[in-house]
Amino acid sequence: MKLKRVMAALTFVAAGVATANAVAAGVDPAIQPYVKTTGVSGNLSSVGSDTLANLMTLWAEAYKKEYPNVNIQIQAAGSSTAPPAITEGTANLGPMSRKMKDNELAAFEQKYGYKPTAIPVAVDALAVFVHKDNPIKHLTMEQVDAIFSSTRLCGAKADVKTWGDLGVTGDLANKPVQLFGRNSVSGTYGYFKEEALCKGDYKPNVNEQPGSASVVQSISSSLNGVGYSGIGYKTASVKTVPLAKKGSTEFIEDTEENALNGKYPLSRFLYVYVNKAPNKPLNPLEAEFIKLVLSKQGQEVVVKDGYIPLPAKVAAKALADLGLKEGAADVAKQ
Repeated sequence: MKLKRVMAALTFVAAGVATANAVAAGVDPAIQPYVKTTGVSGNLSSVGSDTLANLMTLWAEAYKKEYPNVNIQIQAAGSSTAPPAITEGTANLGPMSRKMKDNELAAFEQKYGYKPTAIPVAVDALAVFVHKDNPIKHLTMEQVDAIFSSTRLCGAKADVKTWGDLGVTGDLANKPVQLFGRNSVSGTYGYFKEEALCKGDYKPNVNEQPGSASVVQSISSSLNGVGYSGIGYKTASVKTVPLAKKGSTEFIEDTEENALNGKYPLSRFLYVYVNKAPNKPLNPLEAEFIKLVLSKQGQEVVVKDGYIPLPAKVAAKALADLGLKEGAADVAKQ
């Protein structure tokens, strides 16, 4: 589901660009600081997304500063590892760079009789990366599909094999486009397949990498390389390419404002899933972690890691849905 549609469901779109402009400078000022409580201790386990690996680590460090008696373990092999871990009870937290699939939700619901709760924790602009010296200026989503997909379901008439096929001239024109991406365990792989490939098939020559950092590192070493990753992994050795939505020639940069207002084609929420039974409070160990993540301090971590912080109304609704109303009341009045 595209970010704009998700935000509509969260009654955020009505706030429009004004909210986007407010957040672009940093954390939304309406998001409240975290307030420490007492008696929090125990073991907390997170299994899931590689995209969220660094964020989860930074949040865990902040959480341990508040609660030294909490032990936290983080495994980040990919989003597809989160649903079975949450379902089997081997993890308290399931970070994912995509929403759970129907079969994953069904497996959880069959065991517990209710669905897991998805908590938006940050906004990501999934970017198409090239080497910093690559002269390509922009791409349409049809071209992106033709670069990475063997099926071209987004409408491109011709395959893309060389940089010349994309209009690049000079020495790079006859060079083959070297493809880098994630493996099928990754939520980023699945999201890109659905949104950028129109649910088509990847080309067999995509060099699958174990993590987002590996994708970006590979591109930084390959002048003719191209790949996709979350914007939080951008380095000085690569650049991101402005994209135009299918059927459009308006090329949009992956800025915070464009991600939040839905103009950028590959905007998405990042999630943490938890097992919360209806009409029962969330375990304090998990509840305080989520409250920290959705607080001013937690969203400052999002900015620090290169991602986009949540609009206050989205954070407030997530807290309210969990019965964690701290910080939500003031926002609701605005």
